Amino acid sequence: MTSPKTALHRRTLIKAAAAAALPLPALGQDTRARTLRIIPSANLSFLDPTISTAGVTINHGFAAFDCLYGVDAQNRPQPQMVEGHSVSDDNRTWTFKLRPGLKFHDGEPVRGRDCIASIKRWSARDSFGQALAGFTDRMDAPDDRTFRIMLKRPMGALLDALAHPAPIPLFIIPERLAMTDPFKPVTEVVGSGPYKFLQSEYTPGSRVVYQRNEAYVPRDEPANWTSGGKRVNFDRVEWTIIPDQSTAAAALAKGEVDWYEAALLDLVPQLRKNPEIVVRNSSPFGLGSVARFNFLHPPFDNVVIRRIVRDAVNQVDYLRAIQGDDDSFSTCHSMFLCGLPGVTEYGGEAMKAPKDYAKLKAAVLAAGYKGEKVVIINPVDYSVLSDQGLVSADLLTRLGFNVEVVEMDFGSMLQRRTSKAPPDKGGWSMFHTSALAGSLANPAVNYFTRGPTEGGWPGSYFSAEAEQHVDDWLSATDPAARQAAFAAAQRTAMDDVACVPLGFWRPKTAYRRDLTNFVECDFAVMWNVRRA
Repeated sequence: MTSPKTALHRRTLIKAAAAAALPLPALGQDTRARTLRIIPSANLSFLDPTISTAGVTINHGFAAFDCLYGVDAQNRPQPQMVEGHSVSDDNRTWTFKLRPGLKFHDGEPVRGRDCIASIKRWSARDSFGQALAGFTDRMDAPDDRTFRIMLKRPMGALLDALAHPAPIPLFIIPERLAMTDPFKPVTEVVGSGPYKFLQSEYTPGSRVVYQRNEAYVPRDEPANWTSGGKRVNFDRVEWTIIPDQSTAAAALAKGEVDWYEAALLDLVPQLRKNPEIVVRNSSPFGLGSVARFNFLHPPFDNVVIRRIVRDAVNQVDYLRAIQGDDDSFSTCHSMFLCGLPGVTEYGGEAMKAPKDYAKLKAAVLAAGYKGEKVVIINPVDYSVLSDQGLVSADLLTRLGFNVEVVEMDFGSMLQRRTSKAPPDKGGWSMFHTSALAGSLANPAVNYFTRGPTEGGWPGSYFSAEAEQHVDDWLSATDPAARQAAFAAAQRTAMDDVACVPLGFWRPKTAYRRDLTNFVECDFAVMWNVRRA
């Protein structure tokens, strides 16, 4: 379901630019073979990947920096910079040994104290890092290749904390830079990753360039998500920022770039007609969408009403509004990532059941709805979200709610959703959003389901029970106890209706047919890619 305004916006976007792409530097044949040219999803505004959760900044981080641990396709931690680790009998002292020969791009070796300083800075910004800090008594580095984390009490999820790729990965930087205030960006890009960032060629809003790190030694294991061997097959990687999507698509079609990272869904049919272009899902899991309630004000302060709305939702309606290809989305009646170990669709039976809207409408009235206005804040410049808002508006109207859709730009929506005012006085009742699959993998990182009393995600969902499940999951050292805590977190999230899960959809990426060997991942990682 798409409003006339949304449709007009899309047509205008597609036709706004000239068919020709922005002129790009001409390259000789040999230079082209050794250069990977990419149109990233957005401008790289932040060079410090600990400061921003933007996808483009995380992609930049994975190019220039490395992590102590990565995750495989099942979200299991795997050693990366670490050679191995040991744990004391009381599960309170973890000792880590770094791989030999690790070097930062300035030539300095990676030392244990660099890892400690990086962990401390990261833990001030990332929710999982904050949890780790709460468990930690102290850290030290007995020698250059060793560091230790001494805990106040056992933390079974310690490796998950060090490994998780979203929303903020733990990238290791030199101690001298890690001493920077965690709320002030580090502007010097010195990592130990497979590519070096070329500061001299960086033009904000236009160009980002990386160079092969000749000193990087990949692991022996095959690449698997953010873990395994990161092998570099290009001497240079050049990002060209092209905000207009039609111009970006034209540049790919002409072979002026190799990879159009985030292809506009409306342009995908056109791109698929070109035999020299491959279009595919950009990740196996994609993004999880939700509808978020305002828990402070009627009618959604009433859990019975929230459950009725949850059970009235048909996920396919939302997913097809985002994109029509059935192979581009998956239903998932869970607040967590379906397909990962331990995730169940608790409560899914009610969501999957046939819908009798007359009965559901009567149930809303019986639950105490008194005609309060339901305000859906909807970003018209972000069609993926605004289309979902329109589906919800239609659904809630059929359920008898007094619905108002307030259209605004995305930035204004982000600002308004922090308001705690009543919906009819500048507040809101519902908004829609999507998150990377990795951000929905477990109770510690899933901000949709967390329920802290202060500083939580917009909507003011407070749940001491939900936070206890997080603590139980973090501290459990026995697999059975850990799974029990995970299952309890899933039940509480669905019973409270912390959000309404709307399923997972997969954005599209497009590239020239002579590129191969992409790593299946939620991020546009540039290692292992090669030219056929």
